[in-house]
Amino acid sequence: MFDKILIANRGEIACRVIRTCRALGIRTVAVYSEADADAQHVRQADEAYPIGGPRPADSYLRGDAIIEVALRSGAQAVHPGYGFLSENADFADAVAAAGLTFIGPAGSSMRKMGSKAGAKELMQAAGVPVVPGYTGEDQTPELLHREADRIGYPLMIKAAHGGGGKGMRIVRESAEFLPNLESCQREARNAFGRDRVLLERYVEQPRHIEIQIFGDAHGQVIHLNERECSAQRRYQKVLEESPSAFLTPELRQAMGEAAVMAGRAIDYVNAGTVEFIVGQDGGFYFMEINTRLQVEHPVTEYVTGLDLVEWQLRVASGEALPLAQGDIVQRGHAIEVRLYAEDPEAGFLPGSGKLERLRLPAPDAHVRIDSGVVEGDTVTIFYDPMIAKLIVADADRPRALARLRAALAQCEIAGPKSNIEFLERLARHPAVVEGRIDTGYLDRHLDEFMPAADAAPDADLLTAATVTELLAQERATRAQAAASNDPQSPWAIADGWRLGHGGRRSLAFLHREQRLEVQAQGSAGDYRIDGIGAAAVQVQGARLDGDGLSLRIDGRARRFALLGDGRRVVAHDGERRLRLQPVPMYRHEAAAAGGSGNNVVAPMPGRVVVVKAAAGDSVEAGQELMVIEAMKMELSLKAPRDGTVAEVRAAAGEFVEADAVLVALAP
Repeated sequence: MFDKILIANRGEIACRVIRTCRALGIRTVAVYSEADADAQHVRQADEAYPIGGPRPADSYLRGDAIIEVALRSGAQAVHPGYGFLSENADFADAVAAAGLTFIGPAGSSMRKMGSKAGAKELMQAAGVPVVPGYTGEDQTPELLHREADRIGYPLMIKAAHGGGGKGMRIVRESAEFLPNLESCQREARNAFGRDRVLLERYVEQPRHIEIQIFGDAHGQVIHLNERECSAQRRYQKVLEESPSAFLTPELRQAMGEAAVMAGRAIDYVNAGTVEFIVGQDGGFYFMEINTRLQVEHPVTEYVTGLDLVEWQLRVASGEALPLAQGDIVQRGHAIEVRLYAEDPEAGFLPGSGKLERLRLPAPDAHVRIDSGVVEGDTVTIFYDPMIAKLIVADADRPRALARLRAALAQCEIAGPKSNIEFLERLARHPAVVEGRIDTGYLDRHLDEFMPAADAAPDADLLTAATVTELLAQERATRAQAAASNDPQSPWAIADGWRLGHGGRRSLAFLHREQRLEVQAQGSAGDYRIDGIGAAAVQVQGARLDGDGLSLRIDGRARRFALLGDGRRVVAHDGERRLRLQPVPMYRHEAAAAGGSGNNVVAPMPGRVVVVKAAAGDSVEAGQELMVIEAMKMELSLKAPRDGTVAEVRAAAGEFVEADAVLVALAP
């Protein structure tokens, strides 16, 4: 086993590797960019070294700088994590050439999988089922179009050197092929530096099943069963679980055997994932092999009881696999979701900023949190906006789903917007609960997982939030009076009393950028509240108890969890949450910031990928004028109205700040 390893990554995976190394008595070395000087992986490692600027190309993608740090620090091995250089064959070879151990497969194995086209041909030759398609080197648009017509529609265009959902397009008829081909090739060039594509038949309503494999240097390859990743949005995984509710024992065995065949075909060593697409009829087809540890590996660890990072370290140090195929057991059910700084209601626009509040459930036998940030850290614009992975487990799937819903109800993020409410609706949706979701379901039915744009807050939740704020005001007034020269003053009672009548207190909140106003009479937990519904709401016996509120609403006893932090009120009834921002009653907030009808502005910091307009052009409302890339995704910027372009203020390749005017239309 190694004495010291370098972790060539950041975030939660770096922290995850550090945790396992510490348990094994292995010292760790971290590397960090300028943006990550105070990051958790830097603080947790035994030593850490800066390697460049905030952009990945200036730091985490600099293999030479990482190897230099490994040699200088005395590390014996390099763990690549996932992303960045984890599937870079040249980096794996350079690590080995420097006399270090790469904790992953050999560069030669990666190269066999580096091209989707070559990988597909290799798997077909090895007897692994593949989807009909075209993987040839002739990439002329005319030939690709003919091949597409031959294969038939619907059809998928995929970047041959892609991954992570980048460079993929579904084409449903011949007339749509060439425009989609151009778009796919451009995205592939920008993301991977190569624009070769492959074509394959698109399987309607497929399931995405991946098999975890492990190989050692002694010729053994085994599998650790499956993970189902069918809940996806735009090819990005949203919920992962093991075992799959869709697979029969026979299909599980067949897919496991096919995955082992795939691993043997490329002499695979260390952890890898063989991904399959599975039709509704149970037919399964090879997609790709991810030659690294996957983000969703914790669900496999939960159901097998194994530490896959420890296995990686042992295999890389030359040990044989700890278990044989027959020794692998699967117990219970595990589910993972990813908490992101993103705004689902704005097209899942990635967010950034300081985590003013980060409340996550306490880990126990049923709940695990993998995170690379803590409260007070900043989600930076330069990297993936994932905040944490939430993994739950229990004896069976229904109980695991119940654990997931309970754990999500304890989560609260303030600062950048998050996808927590989206995940809560996902965990209760019938397609997920009944185990029938396919890879395209979310894209086809996204509105089912979103709140109605004009939906009013739930009356009971609004009542609970209002009472919470009333009690907080009363408590603050009492505390202020207690610290004064007259602690027994009648002004210490914050009930809005006026001479001759019971006073009314008015409160104002912001809810999804909309202003809400309510009026209350009473104090000390007993209130009459107007403005919530057609009739006044009567509240009796409201009491704060730790992080909970108990009260009677029109005679009905209710209890709510409170997740706010004093600056905002967050109430949760066990199924839904309501987040309100208290605002001054008599000062209306300014209109939301943003471009006027004459401007196209950057919704967040990013790099301009392509400019599709020039000064003097006539454009129509909704016409794409520019594409920017931010946080690993492309954002299409469109004309807000018909008009003429007066000025284009950014060029392809430029880095732009949030709210910068990129295209100005003539008044």
